[in-house]
Amino acid sequence: MTTDRRAHDAPVPPPSDLESVAGFLGRVPNGSFAVVVRRRGGQPAVIANDPHLRDGEPMPTRYWLVDPEIRSAVGRLESHGGVRRAESEVDAELLRLAHARYAAERDALIPADWHGPRPQGGVGGTRNGVKCLHAHVAWWLAGGDDPVGRWVSEQVEIPVADLVVS
Repeated sequence: MTTDRRAHDAPVPPPSDLESVAGFLGRVPNGSFAVVVRRRGGQPAVIANDPHLRDGEPMPTRYWLVDPEIRSAVGRLESHGGVRRAESEVDAELLRLAHARYAAERDALIPADWHGPRPQGGVGGTRNGVKCLHAHVAWWLAGGDDPVGRWVSEQVEIPVADLVVS
């Protein structure tokens, strides 16, 4: 197997999702993805990334928060010490287990015969602690058992009633 096989086998998102996500990010994503959480009106809120970019490079962040309103709310929390607060208030063992579950879920998508580089780490590509509240919230909204995502939802208003998991 060549290391670029994933890049060619990954599904292409529908044009409307690609356009919306590119608009939210300000660029076209470098890898394939699927929308896994939407606003009730259909607008993408969370995407699930393929474990590799189109060129075969690893993509450690499986779930990506793209909803502008939620990203902004989480960003305000981050800018006011939210990462340090989450690390001190969330049980370290629960966080360690969450990183392991996240990595296992992402890594299960990589074919057994894949010989190229593999993504590393858990939520947001980290093995320990908290790197990015956005990544934790994205996984939590997509249904992941993430204690940091749950903690963030208790700190900021996330319009969960307006969200639908695909």
